[in-house]
Amino acid sequence: MQPLTEQELHNLAMNIVGKDLESNGFEFMAVNSKLKKNPQFVCLKNKKLHFVIVKAVSYPDDPANYDPIFMQTIKEHAIKFKARCYYAGVGLANTKNLNTPLTKKDDYTINYKGLIEIK
Repeated sequence: MQPLTEQELHNLAMNIVGKDLESNGFEFMAVNSKLKKNPQFVCLKNKKLHFVIVKAVSYPDDPANYDPIFMQTIKEHAIKFKARCYYAGVGLANTKNLNTPLTKKDDYTINYKGLIEIK
């Protein structure tokens, strides 16, 4: 069985973050699931605009680590729209063997700690 593509891993991460946003009262204004198209989620909560960048991260990398230079660029874009900016890293690993790439048949383990606000 073929390992999941970068786009398929990204879509899985998007689903995880989308459910988290929805359960926390965010209203989706726009969703973009294409790789390298940012932000992935533009949401409203309490009448405030929020930009969310989603990144799928494979084991053993830490999903909480992000590129600060890239995120500063997104933050500057968010400021133009008076939006708050967040990073959502989602760690994904094969449950049976953490070092084996995920396939469509595999159970997976999620390492997601929620949104990290970029200030």
